[in-house]
Amino acid sequence: MTSSIENKNNSSFPQPGTDVLPVGRQAGVGLHLTSLPGAYGIGELGAEARRFIDFIASAGIRVWQFLPTGPTSYGDSPYQPLSSFSGNEMLIAIDALLELELLQAEEITPLLSLPSDTVDFGRLIPLKRRLLARAASRFTAKAPDYLKREYQEFLAANDASWLNDYALFRALKTEHDERPWPSWNKKFANRKPAALEAFVDTHGEQLEAIKIIQFLFHAQWQELKHYAESRGVFLFGDMPIYVALDSADTWANRKMLQLDNKGQPEYVAGVPPDYFSSDGQLWGNPLYDWQYHADHGYQWWIDRLRHAAGMADMIRIDHFRGFESYWSVPADEKTARNGRWVQGPGDELFAAVRNALGHLPIIAEDLGVITPEVEGLRDRNHLPGMVVLQFVLCDEDFNARDIREYCVCYTGTHDNDTTRGWFEGNDDDTRSDEEKVTTRQRVLNITKGSAETVSRDVLRLAMNSRARLVVAPLQDYLGLDSSSRFNTPGKADNNWRWRVAAAAFDKRLEKRLLAMTRESGRGATPG
Repeated sequence: MTSSIENKNNSSFPQPGTDVLPVGRQAGVGLHLTSLPGAYGIGELGAEARRFIDFIASAGIRVWQFLPTGPTSYGDSPYQPLSSFSGNEMLIAIDALLELELLQAEEITPLLSLPSDTVDFGRLIPLKRRLLARAASRFTAKAPDYLKREYQEFLAANDASWLNDYALFRALKTEHDERPWPSWNKKFANRKPAALEAFVDTHGEQLEAIKIIQFLFHAQWQELKHYAESRGVFLFGDMPIYVALDSADTWANRKMLQLDNKGQPEYVAGVPPDYFSSDGQLWGNPLYDWQYHADHGYQWWIDRLRHAAGMADMIRIDHFRGFESYWSVPADEKTARNGRWVQGPGDELFAAVRNALGHLPIIAEDLGVITPEVEGLRDRNHLPGMVVLQFVLCDEDFNARDIREYCVCYTGTHDNDTTRGWFEGNDDDTRSDEEKVTTRQRVLNITKGSAETVSRDVLRLAMNSRARLVVAPLQDYLGLDSSSRFNTPGKADNNWRWRVAAAAFDKRLEKRLLAMTRESGRGATPG
């Protein structure tokens, strides 16, 4: 691990006050960091991540999109993180800790028995947590002086704003057998100052270890970000609009949410019934008290987006339409049917963020129930939206020439099947047999391709569109089927686990992708 370096100024990168998207026509790849290859059971922020950056840069792909990088909890979903500001310690590169002598080679042997083609979270998490705790305990004695200085700078910059609350939250969660915070001892759930002070006095080493581990994550992240910049690769992050009930955000900031005096939601988030679901979707996240945010100058959102912008060049915000109006469901409802639309903060929020940060590094996830009011909010703030080909290819009036220029065009997202899997259909598919046949016929008619090359054909359709940025999951670049799907919404098991093999990144694939990106005018490589 080397010392952090100054940000490099690359004129192709989005600059304050300009468009969010990179300059020119660009191609991107979607791959969550957990899916990277590597020897230790999960993708990490080390050599394999740098090799992936090298590969995509050589293939003319200038954007790497990944999912939220916060610490996950039960279910392992990146969209229900324990904090909006902290990093997922499972991504910390083990080899870097070996180089610093914070770990010894014989200590990491248990990680080598983990599978390489999937993430076995149940086995990985306890093993790696023990190793990280051991590394943190050696930090003061073993870490080089420059790293200790950077740690003190990290504390000075983050302790008061989020780090101290996060460390307390994680330590107290351990103390309460990982139960959600509303079920903790009331003096801790309600953040009684005397109780927290006494806990700090008796758990100082544990709290310090949590902070050191967060520092190691953020230091490694900044190294990776600088490396990506040196190769002309943009990092494209992701942010869920809502925070989880069981999170440090909620525990430390109850007043910013619609919670009762026991810390339970009064109303929860979701989306109304539609063609696909007669009950709608009940997400269960607590809703924001937007009046509270307005009264406090939207400072929490400014801090959140400032932090996110320090980690990525642009950020997709999930469920953007919730800023215009959001579906509010009474917390005791079993489905989302009996909710109502409530006005969101709208332009006022984005004006506050723009005034504070100088720009809005935001991509609007504008899928679902999108009204003219939502489109107006997006366009007034000059935010790119999204087009997902799996959602629009079968529309009667679809024409690739109609895809707007200022948007991100996807073949599919992390929530979709792979393009090949979607085309072929499978037993878990909710479409009827007739709909599957219609999809196949429609795709072949539009792409003029074949079933054998469908992933490549749909990708080429996206690449040749007017969209400034095209992003495809790595699985589509590789032509993989449903067995490589990353997430199936509504399905409880086997999500978030897929990993790619290092052997996939060969010269033949690199040449094929470079030819495709150049053919579509998207193959600009760093100078």
